[in-house]
Amino acid sequence: MLSFSLELSERTGMPDTNVKVVAICITPVAGGAMQRVKQVVALAGLGLEGDRYATGEGSFNRKKGCGHRQVTLINGIFFPDSGFDYVDSRRNIVVEGVELNWLVGRLFRIGNATMHGIKYCDPCERPNTLAGKEHSFKQAFFDRGGIVAAVVEGGLIIENDLVIPPPKDY
Repeated sequence: MLSFSLELSERTGMPDTNVKVVAICITPVAGGAMQRVKQVVALAGLGLEGDRYATGEGSFNRKKGCGHRQVTLINGIFFPDSGFDYVDSRRNIVVEGVELNWLVGRLFRIGNATMHGIKYCDPCERPNTLAGKEHSFKQAFFDRGGIVAAVVEGGLIIENDLVIPPPKDY
C-alpha cells in the first residue's frame, strides 16, 4: 500500500479537514440519471462500483473498454450560482479544498482509495442537455471542468472523507 502523510495546516498544525469529498455521484448507464450516494467502493483499474465507467457502459469507454475512463472529479466551489447541481455535472466525485489540476500526473488518496490524476476533463454540453437545462455547462464551468483519474488501489470512499494530495515541494 502506498503511504501518504496528511499536510498539516500552517495555522493550526492539524490535518486540513477542508480538503474533502462533498458528494459522490454514479449512474449505471451512459446518459442515465446520476444518483448521489453516501459511499462507494473504488475498484482498481475500473472505476467506481455501480458506475457506467467501471462496467464499460460510459460514453467515453464504450469503444475502448473498461478502464479507459475510470473516475471524474470536479471542485465544488464552482457550483454556487452556476445553475447546476452536483448530479447535473456528470462528474463522479465533488471535492473542496484541493487544486484538482495540480493532481494531474500525481498519486493522491481519497478515503481508502489511491488514485492517479490522468488529465483535465473539458466541460461540454452533455450535462446541460441531459439535465434539461438551457444554459451551458461548458460556459458555466469554462476552465473548471475537473479531472479524470484512474483507481490505482481500490477502497471505500465516503462523503466527507479527506482528499490527501501529495505534499507540494515548492
